[in-house]
Amino acid sequence: MRNHRKNTVLAAAAIAALSLGLTACGGGDDATGAKDAGSAAASQPAGGSAAGGSAAGGTADQTATKGGSGSGSAGGSTATSSSSGGSSSGSTGSTGSGSTGSTGGSKTSGAAPACAYGDVRITAKKADEVPTEHIVLTATNTSGSACTLLQYPLIAFGPIQTAKDVPAVAKSKPAAPIVLKAGEPAYANVRVALGGVHEDNKVVGEFNVNLFSADGPAEGSIVVKAPAGGLAVDEAAAKTGYWTYELRNGADEF
Repeated sequence: MRNHRKNTVLAAAAIAALSLGLTACGGGDDATGAKDAGSAAASQPAGGSAAGGSAAGGTADQTATKGGSGSGSAGGSTATSSSSGGSSSGSTGSTGSGSTGSTGGSKTSGAAPACAYGDVRITAKKADEVPTEHIVLTATNTSGSACTLLQYPLIAFGPIQTAKDVPAVAKSKPAAPIVLKAGEPAYANVRVALGGVHEDNKVVGEFNVNLFSADGPAEGSIVVKAPAGGLAVDEAAAKTGYWTYELRNGADEF
């Protein structure tokens, strides 16, 4: 009995020892496997990361490339638009400047020069009144081209060197200079006396008329013949109106 129990105990111990040995061996394999699995797992994420990195890198490259193309195209379009805009601006500026310059040039070149003494013929006619207090001067453009009759007639009833200047009546001044085309007339009303017989009156058979230039009295005098019978002139009372296209009520009454 004792021997059988001893053998049983030994057998049990041997089985336990064997089990422990198998467990140890199995544990080692599991550890190795776990280690290998760990290594593989470690390698796998690294590989995955690498693959992911490549994929991500590819995506980034594509995105960058796509973005670059987009930017390039957009930039190119913008640049083209800018260039087009520049051309448009240049054209507009050129057109505007050209048009404006041409218009300004036309105005300057189109202004008629001042009439000179050789450009007009001046005649005198008595007003329809008795006694004669006024005459009307008519200046006709005989130059063949347009000219501007400036201001009023500079009249000298007598020798130019000693004659008294006949003053102008301000209210008769027109709003704009008188431009005469070839053959056109202009008029000026002139008061020569206050009527009646006066000891200071003098009879004039002819008198001188000067014109204005842009800078003042022009050179050269026009000799105008007095109407038939001459004119009884009172130089102290004499006045002249401005040149005008036609005599006006009020403005040319003085």
